[in-house]
Amino acid sequence: MMIDAPGPVAASRADAKRDRILCAALKCFIEHGFHAASMANIADTAQMSAGLIYRYFDNKNAIVLAIVQRQVAEKQAAIRQLQSSEQILDGLAQAFEQWCRPGADTMNVALLLEMSAEATRNPQIAEALLASDAQTRAQFEQWLRRPREDGGAGLTADQARTRALAMRFIVDGLALRAAREPDLDRGELRAAIRQLIQPLLTDV
Repeated sequence: MMIDAPGPVAASRADAKRDRILCAALKCFIEHGFHAASMANIADTAQMSAGLIYRYFDNKNAIVLAIVQRQVAEKQAAIRQLQSSEQILDGLAQAFEQWCRPGADTMNVALLLEMSAEATRNPQIAEALLASDAQTRAQFEQWLRRPREDGGAGLTADQARTRALAMRFIVDGLALRAAREPDLDRGELRAAIRQLIQPLLTDV
């Protein structure tokens, strides 16, 4: 007997519940820390039973992996919007502000650092974070290689490869500064970012 696939309404409801669980989990992880937050905490925050959550995620680790995947998609969308050095400057400055004052549904830098530490013990999380970094670097590299008339930097393949890695260093450093120095002077911050990124976009 063939079982019909769930219809669009049922699928939409399932997606909404998954999103509700992920938002609740992110809030719990930010408030309590990765290890201290329990499935019971997540269930209470999502206003669902723990049994219902287990219908969508096998365990807390599966929820963490889903959150990492969501962050990957968001980062890729943000990189696609970068067209010039000034827009990169604006984008990085805005990211710094977000990291300093994250909302309930936004990745917290302290949590990201905790997840990075957890990756040293959890191979699945390590693999997910490495995949995220690789995809982010690949997008930076593609953009740097794109001709200038198409909104890129017009760099060679070798230049783009090493400078995409340098871009990752800048982003990671900004995230760490946001955690340690949220009151950093914004004018000084923008000046420092400009000095770092402008040489990376020059074909020399």
